[in-house]
Amino acid sequence: MKLGKIAGLFLMSLFWISCNSGDSSGNTSGENQKVSQVRNQAKGKLFIIGGGKRPPELVKELIKVSDLENDTYAVILPMASSEPDSAIFYAAKQFTELGIKPEKIKGFNFQKNRQNVEHLDSLANAGLIYISGGDQNRFMDIVLDSPVSDAIKRAYQNGATIAGTSAGAAVMSKKMITGDEFKHPEYTGDFRTIEAENIELKEGLGLLENAIIDQHFIQRMRMNRLISTAIENPEEISIGIDESTAILVQQDSASVLGASQVIVIRNNKKSKISKKGLLGARDLQLSVVLPGEKFAL
Repeated sequence: MKLGKIAGLFLMSLFWISCNSGDSSGNTSGENQKVSQVRNQAKGKLFIIGGGKRPPELVKELIKVSDLENDTYAVILPMASSEPDSAIFYAAKQFTELGIKPEKIKGFNFQKNRQNVEHLDSLANAGLIYISGGDQNRFMDIVLDSPVSDAIKRAYQNGATIAGTSAGAAVMSKKMITGDEFKHPEYTGDFRTIEAENIELKEGLGLLENAIIDQHFIQRMRMNRLISTAIENPEEISIGIDESTAILVQQDSASVLGASQVIVIRNNKKSKISKKGLLGARDLQLSVVLPGEKFAL
């Protein structure tokens, strides 16, 4: 049924896409990618969740990859949320319900002009940093070019797992989808067009430099937004992660985990056609990647 929604969106699109059955990496079957030169040299991992409910199996996988059951701890960053205390409570609850001791979970609600030095040190040395959902713009307004951003990046380079859901997924990219449209400023949640210069991007954390992340993807039918992003940003891979689903990024490879699919669009030929404000392209490559499969970054 979800794939039917995607197909319906294609019929409404005003340009032609050449869809391959697999990713250009030849790797959607789960085979390991041979990379001549690893671009992402960070020792850590990214656990990027597309929003929605987080099944226990998905949280268990996050605990496993971050080694949270052993000699490390987690820091929850709730700044994207309009209710940060609740965001900390419910994020911590998903870990404690699976056996993680409460004392191993910290929550720091950093503010733009209030960033405790001890908290920053704890953040930089955490084994897991978890960024809550909410509004990615609110989060980046506080974090951009700040000691908090520096601490997150230092933790990632040194081996920490950086996780985020919904808004916390969007901020992983260097180019961040804000959720706003320039030509349709009254937000409705519907992205009904494929138009030039419409999708607003701002600077994110930049942990994922060569990809742009969209979330709640299939559930909220955001294909038009991702197609627009792919056409206008051909240097980046455009990735749409569905709800209750995650990608685990390790160096230059991403594995799909959870309940649903991940959509990957590449504009390798840098194709872009614009007529009267409408966007078109030729030979975009699209992959629908299933849980248990991998794709190259």
